[in-house]
Amino acid sequence: MDLRSKIILISGPTASGKSIFAINLAKKINGEIINADSMQVYKQLKILSARPDLKNYQNIKHHLYGFHDVRKNFSTGDWLKLAFTKINLIKKKNKIPILVGGTGLYFKALTEGLVNIPVIPISLRNKIRSLHKKIGQKEFYLKLIKLDPLAKEKINPTDSQRSIRAYEIKVFTKKSLYEWFKRTKSDFNKTDFFKIYIDFPRKELIERINLRTEEMIKIGAIKEVKKFINLKVKADNSVNKAIGIQEIKEYLKQEKKLSEIKEKISTKTRQYAKRQSTWARSHMLDWIKLQPSEKNKFLEKISIIHS
Repeated sequence: MDLRSKIILISGPTASGKSIFAINLAKKINGEIINADSMQVYKQLKILSARPDLKNYQNIKHHLYGFHDVRKNFSTGDWLKLAFTKINLIKKKNKIPILVGGTGLYFKALTEGLVNIPVIPISLRNKIRSLHKKIGQKEFYLKLIKLDPLAKEKINPTDSQRSIRAYEIKVFTKKSLYEWFKRTKSDFNKTDFFKIYIDFPRKELIERINLRTEEMIKIGAIKEVKKFINLKVKADNSVNKAIGIQEIKEYLKQEKKLSEIKEKISTKTRQYAKRQSTWARSHMLDWIKLQPSEKNKFLEKISIIHS
């Protein structure tokens, strides 16, 4: 299990302790860490994104954390370009790149390539969204699978976001989204990666999530959202999906009590963790699954190999 020539990927559900594990691994193998979490790129969302604290970096170099302004959109393609550059820079220093985060799409883009779909005109996108709103997801999905039969095997009938995306791509390009997927190719070989997934037991994870929500509120999440509001971020910016922003806005408007928004944040985070686990079961079949109790043994074994 010599990792010296590898690009190490570490994923797992939110609150599973990925960041600390990555730091401990980096110490053992002379590694540097690259962020693979779509919310931890934003500089104004340190608390709500659970960005690692500087005091926990423990002299390990970290990249792509807290550098992007929330007022500007940031795509998977943007991340992939930066991550590719950082990986090569780290390897040139004879160090080992360790990518850690919970954004499955980032890892998929890195290991399989990014789908290079033409930009869909905004007029067409608006037209299709209006159609979806008018007829509802159930009827829209039936129209989609008639237009693009391949979508039936890939898209859940209740997934409105992916249904709309697949529909607009088929209408504009005359090709299925999944035909575009087949054209993708990674800049790396499959053998370049060593993949670890922290497979946290559900019950323990829920406890950790609840504790983390309490801690976020305690250390200033409300103040962070107040500052976010003052930045007047556009409503269609993906950063608005960060768990906690809308909930704390409700508290600030006095629509909800503090206890209610804490419960709501914890619930949404649990749901997000469940989605991450579902993604892993579908897309991370070749990843090594590590239980929390196995992390120290793994690090000890790595330490012996690399000593």
